[in-house]
Amino acid sequence: MNVVIVGCGIVGAAIAYQLSEVKGLNITVFDQKPPAQASTGAALGVLMGVISHKIKGKAWQMRQSSIQRYETLIPELEALTGRKIPYNRQGILMLLSENPEQPLESGVEVLSDWEQLRDVRKLQGWELQVWENQQLQQYCPQINHPNIIGAVYSPQDRQLNPTALTLALVDAAQRRGVNFKFGVAVQSLEKADTENLAEVKKCTFIETTEGKFPADWLVVAAGLGSTLLTTQLVNIRPVLGQALYLSLGHILGNPNFQPVITGNDVHIVPMGGGDYWVGATVQFPDEENQILPKQDLLASVRKQAIAFIPDLASAKILRTWSGLRPRPEGRPAPVIDKLPGFSNVLLATGHYRNGVLLAPATASAICEMINPVNAI
Repeated sequence: MNVVIVGCGIVGAAIAYQLSEVKGLNITVFDQKPPAQASTGAALGVLMGVISHKIKGKAWQMRQSSIQRYETLIPELEALTGRKIPYNRQGILMLLSENPEQPLESGVEVLSDWEQLRDVRKLQGWELQVWENQQLQQYCPQINHPNIIGAVYSPQDRQLNPTALTLALVDAAQRRGVNFKFGVAVQSLEKADTENLAEVKKCTFIETTEGKFPADWLVVAAGLGSTLLTTQLVNIRPVLGQALYLSLGHILGNPNFQPVITGNDVHIVPMGGGDYWVGATVQFPDEENQILPKQDLLASVRKQAIAFIPDLASAKILRTWSGLRPRPEGRPAPVIDKLPGFSNVLLATGHYRNGVLLAPATASAICEMINPVNAI
């Protein structure tokens, strides 16, 4: 059975790796660029699962299953490939404010709201800790902001390097026989002839810059490139994000406790040795559908990080970067479903800001659609 995957960001690579465990599949992955480009290459890899406000339904189940899978997936890939995947197991710390005029998150965050979520998570088998300011200062003395009253600490959430993970997934999948074709653009899909226009169609081949390839199943995981192949039935729009790489020369706070620190949608991600990723902006296209990086937005992200941790003011900016996130138009993210009107075209796209977090759950969902017996 020929399975074609279009797109080799973290989602496409995760799907290829999981499907490689299924016997009898001939899997080919196409991408017109090298792996881990586009939104994957720009992501900070912050896995906000337990600390999210999702508590039921598919949105929570996908987060929960992905967080669980990462605990086994990372060592599994490292053992298989010999690659080291940077994986921060020290959790996520979300800062809380008492000032209704300047909340650190959308809406007024109060400790009692988080205490309710903490109780829900406990019943679900997960841990959240609600800290008052005294406890926050004890663990993270580098934080100094007049409106902060405490924090929520999620010890079971994680952060990883999305590029390193994607390359490891590709390496592992190749070792299991998956064929990757980079620098090859997929131009269109070819449908089987049918006299009834209302009949569900089947994709038989894909047309690429290297010719035709047969497809018993086609998985579209191309992010912003998905719209071209979905015959406009699914519209994916870009949302730009920018980030900075800062070097301070020394580690902030307790060197033995270096979680991701987040507040007001700004993430401060420790990279080791006194280096930190800081991001990310959220910028939508203008009226002319143009989307160019705005330096003032990036400056405001850096300013917010410094407001939380004043020592960051002396950090050097080693580089800045940006990427476009794929956001579905008119429907919730992500889009994991059959393409309407087709029996064998699957969509795994439009993850917006949660592609890294939801990659394992997305791979399991696609595997279930193609081969239910082998889904994890």
